[in-house]
Amino acid sequence: MTGPMPDSGARAVDFSTTAIRLARRLGPQRRLVAGVVGLSLCGIAIGVAGPRILGHATDLVFNGVIGRGLPAGMTKQQAVDAARAQGRGTYADMLSGMDVVPGVGVDFAAVARTLLLAMGLYLIAALMVWTQARLLNVILQRTLRSLRRDVEDKMHRLPLRYFDNQRRGELLSRVTNDVDNTATSVSMTVSQLFSSVLTVLVVLGMMLSISPLLAGITLLGVPVSLLAVRAITRRSQRLFAAQWAATGRLNAHIEETYSGVTLVRTFGHRDWAQQRFDDCNDAMYRAGFGAQFLSGLVSPATGLIANLGYVAVAVVGGLQVATGQVTLGSIQAFIAYVRQFNQPLGNLASMYNMLQSGAASAERVFEFLDEPEESADGSGVALSPNGSGPRGRVEFRDVNFSYRPGVPVIEDLSLVVEPGSTVAIVGPTGAGKTTLVNLLMRFYDVDSGQILIDDVDITAVDRSALRSTIGMVLQDTWLFTGTIAENIGYGRPDAGEDEVLSAARAAHVDRFVDTLPNGYATRVSDDGAGISAGEKQLITIARAFLARPQLLILDEATSSVDTRTELLIQRAMRELRRERTSFIIAHRLSTIRDADLILVIQAGRIVEQGTHSELLTRRGAYWEMSGAIEQ
Repeated sequence: MTGPMPDSGARAVDFSTTAIRLARRLGPQRRLVAGVVGLSLCGIAIGVAGPRILGHATDLVFNGVIGRGLPAGMTKQQAVDAARAQGRGTYADMLSGMDVVPGVGVDFAAVARTLLLAMGLYLIAALMVWTQARLLNVILQRTLRSLRRDVEDKMHRLPLRYFDNQRRGELLSRVTNDVDNTATSVSMTVSQLFSSVLTVLVVLGMMLSISPLLAGITLLGVPVSLLAVRAITRRSQRLFAAQWAATGRLNAHIEETYSGVTLVRTFGHRDWAQQRFDDCNDAMYRAGFGAQFLSGLVSPATGLIANLGYVAVAVVGGLQVATGQVTLGSIQAFIAYVRQFNQPLGNLASMYNMLQSGAASAERVFEFLDEPEESADGSGVALSPNGSGPRGRVEFRDVNFSYRPGVPVIEDLSLVVEPGSTVAIVGPTGAGKTTLVNLLMRFYDVDSGQILIDDVDITAVDRSALRSTIGMVLQDTWLFTGTIAENIGYGRPDAGEDEVLSAARAAHVDRFVDTLPNGYATRVSDDGAGISAGEKQLITIARAFLARPQLLILDEATSSVDTRTELLIQRAMRELRRERTSFIIAHRLSTIRDADLILVIQAGRIVEQGTHSELLTRRGAYWEMSGAIEQ
């Protein structure tokens, strides 16, 4: 490979810690796990007993063949002594280790019974292994379902700050690709891993019972294999981590390019986007190729070492049979055990690349699950007791806030908004207008000071309860794949059809819906393809109508509609704002002219406040901005 190695963007996977965390997630399924362990032990033990039984059948046949060639009537010891007298010492040693009866041939009935016993045990073992595989699949799928649910729950507990600092494609890669890869790797490897480990242990016990010497020869290859695997995987682990980090960057680029395809083409950045894709794709290729190539060396390396051990066992075992230390059937069984011993080790080696890939993805998922969450919710304090009079009084009391330490955005801001009044907020870009809204919604918490609604500190109120009382219409519209009626109904899911239609008429959605072939049943996509930006804005405004909020926030809500539609929306907004406390963030004078109070914010401070006519009369900051606002 040539070219620079990809920037991993992540530390090398901590395989053992990640594996332990995955194993702990099996805790709720401990009873099924115990059942799987029991079935696996029984099934593997019965299956491993097969070669010994088949070895006994071989001994029956071999003993019969040798016994039939010896003179009838003599004992085995006499046959051994006769062979030694004839100078056939090796043959005599072999006879001494056999259960042979001179003059008696093969007992085919005993051979048949032995083979039927082996067949029956193999069937029982297969049934047990199949049952434990089914149970293990249930355990894994339940565990992975729980992991997906935890990831989804985590999404809703993370602060808005986290999403502001994450590329959307990278985040989607973690919660989709990485979770899916973890699920695939775990489901495909854990069952084999579990049965392979148990098989190795049980087979080792059987080998030791036959010949400790041969078992020792077989075990000599294990540490050599482990050293080879360790040397290879130390590099491949880093590459697997780099591969999935590169996957996240590639997905982020694709998502951004697809979402902004119009801008990419408008500004002629197609070549740049293609080059950026090629760079990300090449980085992913280099990491993926290196990871797969190195991990692919594990199986051949362990296979070579295992084959060398197999040759040594065959040679030494043949000498032991010749000297009468073990029987031919025992060596046959031992050789079968060597295969059974090496096969799971080979399986472990061949699946190691998948294990590493899954561990790298799991580590990224766990990093996501370990992200700091939103501060604890309030104790469920009601915003306003029943019968306490008009609701919707908002007070900012000595509020300070910064997105980054040492860079204040809001400084010592105090403000009282009376119930039912409309407050317009104007100021240059970056002055803190939208930040005030984010603080009111508790998307962020203040660094110091208080925000009170109806004299209740919003930090003492459950976030969902707080936000359910606030309606919000943003400049950036958001629709989901569904019908227009369903998108409007998102504002209040329990609303009836008549209420949805009433909200649509109030927001003048009916003006364009009536021209559509399917009316309110027309389906739209999440990007709103097929309808204009202004029509999308009208749908989101109808959503706010339906929600019937106590407080209303309009952040450039009419920026995407034409002048005639804006007049209709302003008329509807006046009705919507009736008896509701409203905050309007806008740049057009026509939008804020009739506000009860206009706040001019610069550098996080209120520099002017008053009505439209009052501020123009003062000829201050608002007057200076009025030309730009009019435009």
